[in-house]
Amino acid sequence: MAHVTEPGGGAPGRADGELEVRVAQWRAHVGRSPAMSPGDVDELEAHLRDQLDDLRAAGLTDDEAFLVAVRRLGAVDALSAEYAREHGDRLWKQLVLAPPGAGAGRRRLRRAVLLAVGAALAVQVLRLLGGTLGEVVVAGLAPVVVLPFLAALVGAGREDGERLGARWLVVTAPFVAGAALVLLPPWAEGSSTQVLVALHLPVVLWAAVGYALVGGRWRSPSARMDVVRATGEWVVYYALIALGGGVLVGATVLLLAPLGDDVVEQVLLWLVPSGAAGAVVVAAWLVEAKQSVVENMAPVLTAVFTPLFAVVLTASATVYALTGLAADFDRDLLLGFDLLLLVVLGLVLYALSAQRPDRRPGATDVVRLVAVVAALVLDALVLVALLGRVGDLGLTPNRVAALGLNGVLLVDLLVAAALAAGFLGGRVRADRLARWQTSYLPVLVAWAALVLLVLPPVFGYR
Repeated sequence: MAHVTEPGGGAPGRADGELEVRVAQWRAHVGRSPAMSPGDVDELEAHLRDQLDDLRAAGLTDDEAFLVAVRRLGAVDALSAEYAREHGDRLWKQLVLAPPGAGAGRRRLRRAVLLAVGAALAVQVLRLLGGTLGEVVVAGLAPVVVLPFLAALVGAGREDGERLGARWLVVTAPFVAGAALVLLPPWAEGSSTQVLVALHLPVVLWAAVGYALVGGRWRSPSARMDVVRATGEWVVYYALIALGGGVLVGATVLLLAPLGDDVVEQVLLWLVPSGAAGAVVVAAWLVEAKQSVVENMAPVLTAVFTPLFAVVLTASATVYALTGLAADFDRDLLLGFDLLLLVVLGLVLYALSAQRPDRRPGATDVVRLVAVVAALVLDALVLVALLGRVGDLGLTPNRVAALGLNGVLLVDLLVAAALAAGFLGGRVRADRLARWQTSYLPVLVAWAALVLLVLPPVFGYR
């Protein structure tokens, strides 16, 4: 090694001004990986500075030298993954136990635990008030009282100090507005519009959490893809926690059964809601803790589930199109198909989040196109069925919301199918499809906000 650096500071005098700031930012980014010890980061920084010296001596500017040096050194994700494989024993100790020297990891864990406890207590307060508020109001307020703790976790340390107050105001405003929207209007208890608010409010609040996650850089396509990637991994971790929680609940029921049903019921009333709320925060901490440490789960999950969904969607679309059964879709079936379409779009987005923008087409892209086209046909059948219901029975809040959602999904699927076909034909780069999907996310959020703000007063809160 040609140079030795001081931990955290680098070698003084070898770079100054903006270049030194960039090196410090790069070092901080690498150091966030639990797989990296301070000594590892020092060694990587020494290699980076060696490259910088050589490139600057060759006549490159500071900016050019930094970009080329980082490129030569390799993507931070790949380096972290390599270190994780070589130091697997150290990784899990740092990830969970946070030994001495991993102060940042200990602070993140401590913050996550406190926020998870706060979310668990908040949902219990809401449950205790449920008798006076009503079930639908409690369901609508649940994300309002739980997701702020998630936003506090993912948004911590993302700000650079500039316009900090304005950014957190943007994050906070949807939660305040959501609480007012659930509590203040003259709802008819259990009305369609009230249920629609409870269903669509989490979408808007999740967008606020995503805004906090990326430090306000919502206009950046790469930042929106970071939200997609984090959301997909959060879903996986939450599902795993839920499976473990299910085992815990079963064991609790078994152990407490001799004490009587009343005791079991009271314990579960505290255990299940609190566990579900706390797991929201814990799953996000796991996403952050494993960031750039283990292999991304997106390729594995999408490789398994995309073909399965492609088969199911293709078979369903073919059967319904050929038999004419689409005209007999009932409300529950239409809702199920909408959820299925959203899952397919989620799979497509999650897959794109882990793929290189300059890659070549492969078999998975063919399967993805089949899934998107089948979803497009199914969406068209659902739209026809909905229009038929409107013609026969008139407009209702549920039908307007369903028509709007399926119209929004139809546009998304049409463009996605065209871009996927163009990519397979060599006319479109892979990153075009990713850019389209991330740029369309605000449209989905805007539709959810429209349902929240417009439909209830138009239909008299019924």
